[in-house]
Amino acid sequence: MKIIIPMAGKGSRLLPHTLNTPKPLISIAGKTILRRLLESLSKLIQVFSIQEIVFIIGNFGNKIEKQLIRLSHDMSVHPVIYYQIIPLGTADALLQAKNSLTGEPIIVAFSDSLFYHNSFDKEISHKIDNIIWTKKVQNPHLFGIVKCDSSGIITHFIEKPNHYVSNLAIVGIYYFKNSFLLKKELQSILDHNIENKQEYQLTSALENMRRKGEKFTSKQVKEWMDFGNQKRTIYSNSKILSIESKNSELIHKKVIIKNSLIINPCSIEENTTIENSIIGPYVSIGKHTKVKNSNIKKSLIQNYTIIKHANLNCSIIGNHSIYIGEKAKKVSLSDYSVFR
Repeated sequence: MKIIIPMAGKGSRLLPHTLNTPKPLISIAGKTILRRLLESLSKLIQVFSIQEIVFIIGNFGNKIEKQLIRLSHDMSVHPVIYYQIIPLGTADALLQAKNSLTGEPIIVAFSDSLFYHNSFDKEISHKIDNIIWTKKVQNPHLFGIVKCDSSGIITHFIEKPNHYVSNLAIVGIYYFKNSFLLKKELQSILDHNIENKQEYQLTSALENMRRKGEKFTSKQVKEWMDFGNQKRTIYSNSKILSIESKNSELIHKKVIIKNSLIINPCSIEENTTIENSIIGPYVSIGKHTKVKNSNIKKSLIQNYTIIKHANLNCSIIGNHSIYIGEKAKKVSLSDYSVFR
């Protein structure tokens, strides 16, 4: 079995934060989204003795590729990298890895979603051909969704439906027993120029496979965090802090706190200084950051950043940035930026 992680998208809905840092490498409470994803799959890696992780990336450069290689080695698996230079959709992205789709079982996990789910390995068996993991949502028109019969067998795949069909959203993790069949259908989608929302969608390939007799089973995850845009990223950060603060201390021992109040749950990384400030709840602050005379809640602050006289709510501040301001604001500041 292999794990395939498509992550070539531009992350345009999370701009300006993805101008310098690919979305999967944005840090959330001390860990990148990608590391968190792989850690959530670590039991699968162990149980099925997975030896290879396939990354499908854009033109991210050598520095990012080295990060992916290092992360793979940390997980004791071999990295393989393919490229999708022009983002033409999820079906096209997966087809870039066609040399790795040779018939063995695969897990496909998109890199802008995270899960708290301990049953992935138990739900995969020789009796099930394909699994689509799902979660009930309130706004199904924003997602690819599935409709199921009473036994959990999927009867329809629909990409971002205009009208209500089901509230079971596809959360971005899939199991395919035969990766060659998937490759064949992906190729057919491109050969016949079958577009949905002006892109080649994996959902279209899945629906075609279903119509040809492939059986897909829906399994619901316990918790799902989505990082599609700034609003969802801030919400997911809050959710992660709520869950992880119950079992571990999220404020590093090498944090300096002077005349300040920390309202948990919060995550503050090493060598960060908080002075004359109120932080929290639901704030993640990266390492080597300085916060002074500020009030910050429900926000995400990256690494090596300086914040003074700020009153921030539902904000994201990037790496190596400086923010100095007094009025209450919802701020979106990219890496290496200055706001005074």
